[in-house]
Amino acid sequence: MNRRKFLTTATITSAAIAFEGCNESNRQAIDYSKHPKKSDATKHININRNKKTVIKLATSWPAHFPIMGTGVEKFAQRVKDVSGGSLEIKIYPKNVLVPALAVFDACSSGQIDAFHSGPYYWKGKNSAFSLFSGVPFGFTAEEINSWMLFGDGLSLWREQYAKYNLHPFLGGNTNIQMGGWFRKPINSLKDMQGLKMRIPGLGGEVFSKMGVNPILLPAGEIYTSLERGVIDATEWVGPALDIKMGFYKVAPYYYSGWHEPGSILELTFNKQSWGKLAFEHQSIIEVCASEMNANMTSEFHHDNIYALEKLKGLGVTLGHFPEDVNDAGKKALKIVMNELSEKNSDFAKVAQSIESYLKLSKAWSDVSLGHFLNER
Repeated sequence: MNRRKFLTTATITSAAIAFEGCNESNRQAIDYSKHPKKSDATKHININRNKKTVIKLATSWPAHFPIMGTGVEKFAQRVKDVSGGSLEIKIYPKNVLVPALAVFDACSSGQIDAFHSGPYYWKGKNSAFSLFSGVPFGFTAEEINSWMLFGDGLSLWREQYAKYNLHPFLGGNTNIQMGGWFRKPINSLKDMQGLKMRIPGLGGEVFSKMGVNPILLPAGEIYTSLERGVIDATEWVGPALDIKMGFYKVAPYYYSGWHEPGSILELTFNKQSWGKLAFEHQSIIEVCASEMNANMTSEFHHDNIYALEKLKGLGVTLGHFPEDVNDAGKKALKIVMNELSEKNSDFAKVAQSIESYLKLSKAWSDVSLGHFLNER
């Protein structure tokens, strides 16, 4: 046989077999009797083409608040674009529909469909919730995303939130945060005693064991409280957002931190509202939320590197906490974790997962990223 003719015939025959196999595969994929779940999903596709669904989403941030607020706005626009306008997320900034720190209860009860905030704000509901934001001296942004998406994190989070009729997604990450702004310098652990400091979550619990009086305040009240001496210090996020808040004007001592090395933000839905959404709309939200989570983390890093340069020219004193403060923080963290684990089985369960995953992650980070950063 002519070699060229043989190859041509073989190619055509192979293509035909492949095409027939593809058709067979497609027939199997839509065999509703064998794949009821896939059948259910397939039936949802494109059913909303001529319909419109509106979701009410409240946030804990002011309107157009940099990165966190604008990130949610971009997310909502992406959902609308990808859905062809069939799904609209209407955003209500803090205090427009509900107060900043009331979004959890409002969503749980069905007053709103969804919210964007931070899990550590709800530790009064369940101390385990603070762990989903991150742990002092714990996960970096990359590590906590890995634990959430490929470890036990997301399943544990959803298990705990389900008790409150809620269904959470990763909604961004602030990346590593600074230790805070102080009206007076911190030269030793003694200088921390009795300080009134705005700091939420596990970081607040740890600082409390170190002699600090932690106070929880929404964003809009922090600057005024700091200016008037109602509080002596505050942590917020990092240079990009802190410079916009103007903290440097009234508390010029800015310290590196360890209380929030990579804090998760949340996009959380009321379970009934989520369940009523068509499969295609749920899928669109999942994909757009994943994009928001990745983009927000990178945007924080990008904006922080430029904001830090500006702060250096504004009379800010940059520093690190003294060693006795760091040592006290590590000891306090162990006490807090043990106490909360003994009081709350939910906390103990999540803490155990974090401890196991972090141990492995640290071993890898030490020989890879840690070594590289030291050499760099």
